[in-house]
Amino acid sequence: MVVEISSVQVGRVAPLGRKGAPSAIAKMPVLGRIAIGKTGLEGDEQADRRFHGGPEKAVHHYALDHAEAWRADLPSLPDLIGQAGAFGENFSSLGITEAEIHVGDVWRAGSALLQVSQARQPCWKLNERFGVPDMARRVQTSGRTGWYYRVLEPGMVEPGDGLTLVDRPCPDWPLARLLHVFYVDRLDRVALAGIAALEPLSQSWRQLAARRLEREAVEDWAPRLEG
Repeated sequence: MVVEISSVQVGRVAPLGRKGAPSAIAKMPVLGRIAIGKTGLEGDEQADRRFHGGPEKAVHHYALDHAEAWRADLPSLPDLIGQAGAFGENFSSLGITEAEIHVGDVWRAGSALLQVSQARQPCWKLNERFGVPDMARRVQTSGRTGWYYRVLEPGMVEPGDGLTLVDRPCPDWPLARLLHVFYVDRLDRVALAGIAALEPLSQSWRQLAARRLEREAVEDWAPRLEG
């Protein structure tokens, strides 16, 4: 399986939206080759390193395939919705979504080797980005979240490079299934136990599944989704 990386973006921290909160969600296209290290693309910034960036969220990928569905759901959304980088992603592409991407997938991107570490947990900064008060919740509910990679081998990438599947260690766990368990069928004990045991999944998501099993309750999403 090979998908073209149609656009590559990086962002600098700047005030965002009405609140003026610091954020690097507004990312700009890169025209040439750029280095990918263990914590992400050269020149890409994060305002709050507690929740963004780091080795398990080094590179964010979003499917431009979702633009049509977003326009159908929210006809008044600005033209931003169909643009590369609209969701703060580093990689934009057509041809693959959360239904085809699996936990632990290993992909060759340019000369770098990446592994899918988790889906995105949307936060309230998407509300500010799009001017829609419940945009983060809509992203979560829709399953159109995007996903993150960890960097197994640093390298170089540029727009137009192929994203080539190298290995799929978890063929039973497409991200669409993972997201369904976390946000729809939220207390499926068998599925949560399976998620907690998924070694390629980021530790934070495995711990979240384990806590749900232990407490038999779903965590409060309001602080993340509403700010």
